[in-house]
Amino acid sequence: MAQGQQYQLHSTVVLVGMMGSGKTAIGRSLAASLEVPFVDSDAAIEEAAALSIAEIFKRDGEAFFRERESEVIRRLLTGPPRIVSTGGGAFLAERNRTAIDQMGISVWLDADLQTLWERVRHKDTRPLLRTADPKATLTTIFHERTPIYAKAGLRIPIAAEASIEETTQTVVDTLATRPDILEPLS
Repeated sequence: MAQGQQYQLHSTVVLVGMMGSGKTAIGRSLAASLEVPFVDSDAAIEEAAALSIAEIFKRDGEAFFRERESEVIRRLLTGPPRIVSTGGGAFLAERNRTAIDQMGISVWLDADLQTLWERVRHKDTRPLLRTADPKATLTTIFHERTPIYAKAGLRIPIAAEASIEETTQTVVDTLATRPDILEPLS
């Protein structure tokens, strides 16, 4: 962010993309930079259910989880402008894309497959990757979801070597091209 530059956020920014694309890390950094609240939709679901995402998947199934996810996203969109990070599958549901388009702006953090694999391969917190061949599973999910993420309002290419701060600056610069979303203040 330009030194001392202040902004007014007019619309909730919803970060979408694959697991490992940086939605939570960039979301926290972006919210701090813009001095607005940050909410991780998965954390909000876990808090409401008093269970982890993995436990919800195991106990109630993915369909149940997706219903709760839609409810939480809609609730987060109705508050004052903020930064929201979503789970990797949230943007797949047309009802979520429609709600986000109507009440905010979706920003796709577009990381390549190798970067994603490097970021998620040592984590056991990804229920969808608990398979015999997690890299093949990630590859399949990546190819299935990319055309849907491409429907986002804005796209931010994620450079594997870029720091959180550098990527946050790229997001701010991109959002600032839309003064209806992020207005630079003089």
